[in-house]
Amino acid sequence: MGHLILLPETIAQSDGVGPIIDLRTSSQKLLVFTLGITRSGENQSLDISVWGSEDGEHWGDKPLTTLPTKFYCGVYSMLVNLAFRPKVKYLRVQWRMRRWSRGDAGPLFGFYSIVEESGARLVAKAVA
Repeated sequence: MGHLILLPETIAQSDGVGPIIDLRTSSQKLLVFTLGITRSGENQSLDISVWGSEDGEHWGDKPLTTLPTKFYCGVYSMLVNLAFRPKVKYLRVQWRMRRWSRGDAGPLFGFYSIVEESGARLVAKAVA
């Protein structure tokens, strides 16, 4: 599988949902979800969740996982175990933004997201 781009680098000013990503090529059920925040301002936060679907249309009531609220630029990773959800064939990310300060400026974040099989980086390094 290598890595799949769940969300290419995006500059967002409001809540949103990423594209639907087909996971059927993955043989692994333990995945590493990575969020990279490349742009952030003061007095704002970003909440990211990963959603799974069997058919790419129905996403359920709860996400597969939610990262802790982020405030700063950086790269953050989390394991997503799909072993108990073998019917999940599609993924997408969803985000919510908040800003608390005086003035009219809304939130603004630059970020991207990828998913890869657990151990993929180790295998790639061993081959190189």
